[in-house]
Amino acid sequence: MTSTPTPRELGTVYVTGGASGLGAALVDAVLEAGGKPVVLDRVPPPGDTPHAVVDLADSAAAADAVERLAVEVGPPDAVVTAAGTDACGRLDEIPVDDWERVVRVNLLGTVAVVRAALPHLAERRGTVVTVASTLGLKGVSDATAYCASKFAVRGFSQALAAELAGQVGVTCLVSGGMRTAFFDGRPEQYKPGPDADLADPRCTAAAVVTALRQPVGFEVREMLVMASGEASWP
Repeated sequence: MTSTPTPRELGTVYVTGGASGLGAALVDAVLEAGGKPVVLDRVPPPGDTPHAVVDLADSAAAADAVERLAVEVGPPDAVVTAAGTDACGRLDEIPVDDWERVVRVNLLGTVAVVRAALPHLAERRGTVVTVASTLGLKGVSDATAYCASKFAVRGFSQALAAELAGQVGVTCLVSGGMRTAFFDGRPEQYKPGPDADLADPRCTAAAVVTALRQPVGFEVREMLVMASGEASWP
């Protein structure tokens, strides 16, 4: 009789965007599950969590931050790319720099961090969890930058999973809206309505930890996680 597969120990988990929102919930969830979270964000996380202050829109700076952290606090056993931004409005109304920053943070920042972490992850047969969105499945008006970036994250994740099969696990999280500060500062028309069913980010973070704890050689390739009344899916 074969033995029961052993859940993976989390080890050191790099979390982009870990100072707030889903990223902050992930930091707490990793700690609770016995792992060591390490944050990459534009601002320091609360408390004494190891971190690098970095603008993920700068791919070279993002890669440098990974290498610096690997030396200072230890190489990653897993990476979760939770950092994200948005620029709402019609394509012909959004400043070019604002539109392109969304793609730089959401897509190119994800790629830069994953690329820099890959040698460490391959040594450990580690795991990558990328964060897409229900708007990476369905395009909506006034969200061209966000939809473009999240569709691309999902495609990147599928290709990366094929490329790294048997070496590094790859999970793409497709998340619905959450009760975080992500919607703050937007014009009212782009904020969730008072009756919107938004997920608790702690629940989404718990799902990510489930993916991270899968035994070596087994992967959750894609997971849709959202509140029951999520309006953007299906």
